[in-house]
Amino acid sequence: MAAEGTGLARVALIGALGGLLFGYDTAVINGATQYLALHFSLGAGKEGLAVASALLGCIPGALIAGRLADRFGRRPALFACAWLFLVSGITSAIVGSFVQFIIARFAAGFSIGLCSMICPVFISEFAPPASRGRLGTLFQLGIVTGIFFTLFINALIQSLGNAAWNTALGWRWMLASEAVPAIILIGLLFGAEESPRWLAGYKAVMQSRGEPLFAPKHRRALVIALVVALVSQFCGINAIMYYSTRIFSRAGIGIANAFWATMLVGLVNLVFTLVATAFIDRVGRRKLLLLGLGVQTVSLAIVGFLFLRSGGDLLLLGSILAFIAAFAMALGPISWLLPSEIFADGVRGRAMALVAFTVWVGAFVVAQTFPILNDSPSFGPAPTFFLYAAISFAGLLFTLITLPETRQLSLEAASDAVRKGMGTI
Repeated sequence: MAAEGTGLARVALIGALGGLLFGYDTAVINGATQYLALHFSLGAGKEGLAVASALLGCIPGALIAGRLADRFGRRPALFACAWLFLVSGITSAIVGSFVQFIIARFAAGFSIGLCSMICPVFISEFAPPASRGRLGTLFQLGIVTGIFFTLFINALIQSLGNAAWNTALGWRWMLASEAVPAIILIGLLFGAEESPRWLAGYKAVMQSRGEPLFAPKHRRALVIALVVALVSQFCGINAIMYYSTRIFSRAGIGIANAFWATMLVGLVNLVFTLVATAFIDRVGRRKLLLLGLGVQTVSLAIVGFLFLRSGGDLLLLGSILAFIAAFAMALGPISWLLPSEIFADGVRGRAMALVAFTVWVGAFVVAQTFPILNDSPSFGPAPTFFLYAAISFAGLLFTLITLPETRQLSLEAASDAVRKGMGTI
C-alpha cells in the first residue's frame, strides 16, 4: 500500500535512524564501561550489571511495544521511542550514583525493545512489495552503522582528554552524544504520517485484539518467526560482538591486534549488510538465508577446530569474519524483516512484540553464558563454537524444510504463502 503524503525516502530514513539509535545505544557502553567502572569504583559484578542493564530493559520494552503500536498507532509509538532515547541518553550522562545509572540504562534498553518491534513493522507497512526487502534491511543497516560509528565516536571523545578526564567526564559525553540522532528522529517524525495500513485496518486491529495469537491459522508464521529469531541469537553473533577482544586475545592474536580485529569485525558487518540491501529483493529471503546459514555453519566449525589446536591467528580471524559476513547479509536483516511481513494485519503488532521479546531474551542468555562456557575447563572455546555451528546448521535445515519465498509478495500474499506452508509444523 503506497504512502500518501509521506515519501518512501522519509519512511526509510526513519527506520534506518531508529536502527542507528538501537545500534548506538547497544555499543556505546563498550567504550564507556572502563571509565564508568573507575568513576563509581565498580567490581566485576557491578560492571557486568552496567553492561547488562540495557539488555534487561529490552525485554519488557519489546513485550509492551505491540500493544502500544496497535492501540495508539505506529507513529506515536515511534515518538515515544525517540523521546525515551533522548531522555535516557542525557539522564545516563548526568547521573550522580550507580543506581541512577542502572535506571537510566534500563530505560535506554526499554527504548531499544520498543524500537526493535516498531521500526520493522513501520517500514513493512509502507513499502511496496517489489522493494520491501531492500527497505526492510535498512533497519538492520542502521543498527550496524550505529555500532560501527559509535566505536569512532567513543575513540574521538576518549582522545579529548587524559585518563582522569575520561573517568570524570569522557564517558558522560559518550552517552550524551546519543541525543543528536534522537533529536533528528523526533524532527523527522513531526513531518511523518501514520502507517496507512494501520489507519485502514484500525477497527480490524482493535477487534482482533481478542483473537488468540496462538490460533491455528497463525501457528506456522509464529513458529517460523520465533525459530529464526532464536537461531539469530543462539548462533553466537553477540558472543562475537560483545567479547571479540577476549576471543581474539585467547587465540593468540594479542591485545593490540585484537582491538584492530574488532574494528574489522564492525566494518565487515557494515559492508555485508549493504550486500543484503542490494540483493535481498533479487535473490529472495529463502535463498539468501540458506546461503548465509551454510557459510555460518562452516565458519563456526572451523573456529571450533582452530581452538582445538590452541588458536589460529589469521585463519581464525578470517573464519570469524566469514561468519560475520554471512550473518550480516542474511540472518541478521532477515530475522527482523521476515516476521514483519508474514503475519496478518490484525496480529502483526503483537506477533512482532513476541519476536522482539524472544530476540532480547536470547541475546541476554548468550551474553551471560558465553564467558561461562568459554572459560570453563570442562567446556572451553572449541565446544562453544561447535555448539554455535550446530545451531546454525539446525537453522539451515529448518529453513530448507519450512520457509517459503516471500520476495515481491504483498503482505497478504506473504502471510498466505507461510500459512499454506511447504512442510508440516
